[in-house]
Amino acid sequence: MSAQGKEPAAQKDAAPTNPRGIPFAPFVDKVEDYVSSREEVESTLRSFQEMISKYQFMELNLQRRVAGLKDKMPDIQKTLDTVRFLKTRTEESDPIETTFELNDTLYAKASIPPTDEVYLWLGANVMLSYPIDEAQELLTSKLAAAKQSNANCEEDLDFLREQITTMEVAIARVYNWDVVQKRKEKADEESKGKGTKDDNDQPNG
Repeated sequence: MSAQGKEPAAQKDAAPTNPRGIPFAPFVDKVEDYVSSREEVESTLRSFQEMISKYQFMELNLQRRVAGLKDKMPDIQKTLDTVRFLKTRTEESDPIETTFELNDTLYAKASIPPTDEVYLWLGANVMLSYPIDEAQELLTSKLAAAKQSNANCEEDLDFLREQITTMEVAIARVYNWDVVQKRKEKADEESKGKGTKDDNDQPNG
């Protein structure tokens, strides 16, 4: 393979990325920079299609992560609001009559006196006791991290859509280049065939 044919691999290795490490798609301005002959068209198109598949796989994973974050953030916010409310209560405050969820369809009544600690679910069936100030700080930090992660995911999704579009354009340009080259080759063959026929039709002597 010519040095020109190896150029895409080198370009791929040196490709810049977005802040989360997702590589930019190569912008095919000049097809000849990626394909030096029609024999390389099929492998180049296959390589570009593989890149699209990878971008689409990342896009699907990010969409799932965004869905999870959007479910998670309201729960964190609700818990944080509850902790802030409990923090405002003093020892002289009357107990709060409320209900709490035991499972999806079962609730129980509870009387909550003024308190300086709360219990937080940390996941994986783990619950820990925290002083209210620490609980508020932890939840505030978790909410901020979730919001930032969601913003990053949304930004990455937009980025991935742009890269997929860029690769689709690249595939179209390489395909169109191949069609043009095929027509040129056919025209050259017909021209050569006509020239040979004309020579044979010339009278002898």
